[in-house]
Amino acid sequence: MFRLTRPLLQVAKTTTGITGLAVHPDPLPTLTRTYKATLEALSALPSTSVYRQGTEALTQKKLSIVEAAKGDIAAVEKGLDEGQIEESLLIASDELQLVGKMAEWKAWEPLEEKPEPGQWEYPGTTAST
Repeated sequence: MFRLTRPLLQVAKTTTGITGLAVHPDPLPTLTRTYKATLEALSALPSTSVYRQGTEALTQKKLSIVEAAKGDIAAVEKGLDEGQIEESLLIASDELQLVGKMAEWKAWEPLEEKPEPGQWEYPGTTAST
């Protein structure tokens, strides 16, 4: 009689099916480190920065999803709803790079030049000054 054991039935993922995006050998610890690095980098921005507030809340939510999954990649992919885990890693590393750019640009500071009247008005709305 031929018997299959559980390890034989588990097939390792060999491709993401996305050109240029390789399978990551150990994605969850890397994703956790990236989220924590993003939170640490965000702490350098002023707490009044809208970008910091929004990104911090989103990153903390994503980190809690990863930690709650307890190593289950499928649960993380479902919870994050960003596609495959490798795509989530790409998004997280891009966000970490953007935090550095936002710190460099000092996007929370007032504009150097006053905007032209009506610049921020959209059809059907009026800006209040």
